[in-house]
Amino acid sequence: MQHKLSASLLALAASTALASPALAQEAKPAPLSDLVAKVQIPYESFKLDNGLTVLVNTDRKAPVVAVSVWYGVGSKNEPKGKTGFAHLFEHLMFNGTENVPGDFFTPLQQVGATDVNGTTWFDRTNYFETVPTAALDMVLMMESDRMGHLLGAVTQKVLDNQRAVVQNEKRQGDNNPYGIVEYEQLENLYPSGHPYHHSTIGSMADLDSASLEDVKGWFTDHYGPNNAILVLSGDIDAATAKAKVTKWFGNIKPGPQVKPVSAPVPTLPATVAKTIKDQVATTRIYRMWAVPGLDNPDYLPLDLAASVLGGLASSRLDDALVREQKVAVAVSADAEVFAQAAQFVIKADVTPGQDPAKVAAALDAEIAKFIKDGPTQDELLRAATSATANEIRGLERTGGFNGKAPTLAEGLLYNGTPEHYRQELDRTAKMTPAEVKAALGKWLTRPAFALTVEPGERTEGGEARGGFYTNGATGMRPAYFRDPDMPAKGVPAPAVADADRSKLPAVGQLAPLDFPAIQRATLKNGIPVYFAKRSEVPTVSVRVSFDAGYAADPKSALGTESLLLSLMDEGTQKLSGSEFARERERLGANISLSATSDLTSFQVDALSPNLGASLGLLADVVRRPALAPADLERVRTQQLTAISAEMKSPQALAARVLVPTLYGSHPYAFPSSGLGDAEVVKKLTREDLLAFHARWFRPDTARIFVVGDTTLDAVVKMLDDSFGNWPSNRMARPVKDFSAAVPAQKSRVILVDRPGSPQSFIMAGKVIDAKGTDDTVALNTANDILGGNFLGRINMNLREAKGWTYGAYNGVSEPLDKVRFQVIAPVQTDRTGDSLVEIKREIDEYGSTKGVTAEELDWSTKGSARELPGMFETSAAVLDGLAKIVNYQRPDDFYETLSARYGKMTAAEVDKAFRSKINSDGMVWVVVGDAAKVKPQLDKFGLPVEEMAAPK
Repeated sequence: MQHKLSASLLALAASTALASPALAQEAKPAPLSDLVAKVQIPYESFKLDNGLTVLVNTDRKAPVVAVSVWYGVGSKNEPKGKTGFAHLFEHLMFNGTENVPGDFFTPLQQVGATDVNGTTWFDRTNYFETVPTAALDMVLMMESDRMGHLLGAVTQKVLDNQRAVVQNEKRQGDNNPYGIVEYEQLENLYPSGHPYHHSTIGSMADLDSASLEDVKGWFTDHYGPNNAILVLSGDIDAATAKAKVTKWFGNIKPGPQVKPVSAPVPTLPATVAKTIKDQVATTRIYRMWAVPGLDNPDYLPLDLAASVLGGLASSRLDDALVREQKVAVAVSADAEVFAQAAQFVIKADVTPGQDPAKVAAALDAEIAKFIKDGPTQDELLRAATSATANEIRGLERTGGFNGKAPTLAEGLLYNGTPEHYRQELDRTAKMTPAEVKAALGKWLTRPAFALTVEPGERTEGGEARGGFYTNGATGMRPAYFRDPDMPAKGVPAPAVADADRSKLPAVGQLAPLDFPAIQRATLKNGIPVYFAKRSEVPTVSVRVSFDAGYAADPKSALGTESLLLSLMDEGTQKLSGSEFARERERLGANISLSATSDLTSFQVDALSPNLGASLGLLADVVRRPALAPADLERVRTQQLTAISAEMKSPQALAARVLVPTLYGSHPYAFPSSGLGDAEVVKKLTREDLLAFHARWFRPDTARIFVVGDTTLDAVVKMLDDSFGNWPSNRMARPVKDFSAAVPAQKSRVILVDRPGSPQSFIMAGKVIDAKGTDDTVALNTANDILGGNFLGRINMNLREAKGWTYGAYNGVSEPLDKVRFQVIAPVQTDRTGDSLVEIKREIDEYGSTKGVTAEELDWSTKGSARELPGMFETSAAVLDGLAKIVNYQRPDDFYETLSARYGKMTAAEVDKAFRSKINSDGMVWVVVGDAAKVKPQLDKFGLPVEEMAAPK
């Protein structure tokens, strides 16, 4: 778990600045203490007789309730020989209960649940979903049923299937570049037997050995209500919550008390140095220490220290190793904080051509200097402001991974109070450089684990890792504990009658989506502005979007825009890259530069009181980038390294092969990342980039989208000061030429040999006769049913029925011009050929003899309609929706009318939409995997096979 500083929604509706400073340097940010003082997550709590603790936060901004259930059990509780059990059981608890048989995703999809997931980590297991208020009883029955009525539904068949799914999840992670580093980190920092010595995913051998009796015992020992926290956040009050929770959870028997785990922070007796090889683009150097977790106050100064050293854009390591010495293409430092320990991890990716030993020495010198001197007051303030601002934005969400519900639950579970976030924020705002320096001196002067990962054939295994391996150190491990004084059988039942569980509760009247009204204005120079007001938090997001995108790259110069955007992020005519980073960090502003096929966007996510100054920075980036020659060579090297890294990643490599093959000479025939061609990137000049900037980024190709806590009049005044005085471009407006024909394809397999891959990555597709601006609602529904949804046929076949994959999906892309249909399926190597056969069969049957069923149409359309209020819970989602309405030429009420459209949709309409556009004829199938093991399987697929070697 990477611990983030917890914040919350601000009770304050902060006033919005009405004027922008003339220069970004003149910005006077709102004091951090003023923001922190007003951070609140109001809640009420109660406890049932069976020990279940319940927290309730009322937030009426949307007709949804986030439900978050946290169990105090994770992989640290696993005994020797049982690694991976906690995570395996998380999967089992989605596969039906005694009273809710079948996959849990089916009823959740039907009611329009969003943010649906379950996760396991070292210290906890949680399950969460955000549902329409009217579906709350249904979800509470489901959550209570898997807490109190699960074991009768856990069969050997279910166990075998989910065991296979988990093992494919493990293979998928192991298959990525640097995919085995976590094993090295844990096994070397923590002694054998220590609760954090093994990974949460576990070992293949232990997963194979899990018996039905084992997993049932694991549930009995750990999943009682007295080891759980339930949080409800959203359109709910405490009185209503208490009645509903008592009804559904009150009759569940308490389980054994989970015995505390001892997890002391270990110290290595001496520095441990190790070098391994992997399929990576460049050497990566690590320095790692085991340090305190949330149960020790030192975790917080260490967390802030990591931000200053290598987390901020203006970090010490970025300035020294990347910008000044240019010996690293990327650096980072992070405190990965658990409940009882943490890892302080520093890494540097060596610039190709540099001596790794010299880079390691430079890295060690900067670490030593930082430990000796500590941070400055300004560095510490910037780190604290950036972290707090990001958490304020994240906490606009009620549930999910980092919303208000998990913030309250995490505080109570790990630190004994739901208000831990307030204590943490207060400490953050008051933290002194001396406190940080003291923590660094105490913990980072101890011996480190020094890991180096070099390019080459992988020298350490991945599939079998994750168990209790001995590394020469010693440690104690608690036995597999079952409390003899409180066995599961015979525990007195609470004095609450059990609710009727014969069927799922009916869903009440659902509230419709109320998408914010879109207001419009025009700046002095003609740039249109589109605005939607959201006042739940004092933040404003502004996106300046240009009609450009990667399709604007000249066909002979793919990678131009990507290089330009990287260089534009390195400073303005007034501010160097480091100075620019410091200014936005002081303001608590995030500025991002991005592109899609058709659009290039520059976005600032600002705190409302600092909006004017933040817009000043954004305007400098867009209009007055420095494009310094020295920075150009550095970012060129970074982009070339990123291209090399794509050649090592199975998914990125598959996309690099498939997409250009499908589009031929069309403007969309570029690698999906937009990084372009290495030979082109090597030759691009500053003049090339200046010409692209002048041609494509100009007032007459721009649109500005704004969502947040301000008014249209106020933001237009600020935008006129920053963008409205931008002179019109005298050159003719550029136009992308989409007239190039897409080449006809013959169905075939392109097999990319990546020896030693524990999985095969399948990516298949074809360009179809559709545009993103077309009405694709019915087509998207068809794809939802085929495999665009967890419940889709392809995923349910390959994952839930056969256990060959962790997940397989399909869908249609959404560029403004020619759309492509695409399937993605990472599968276990020995089932590659079978998976291809099954995917093609599903597509062919869907398009001919096996159209949409009434049941499938019901769950897809109901879910799509009912999830709309939850989809637009946050300002970020509203901003994306607003931009799509404008860019895709949709009516302002597009999203508000979708529910009615789904309600009237017929199976015939959905079948027609799919069959008129999609079939398997002409599909190109790219497979990235170990050709020696995969090619013999391809005969059964019956298509020609083209072989190619993965780039070195």
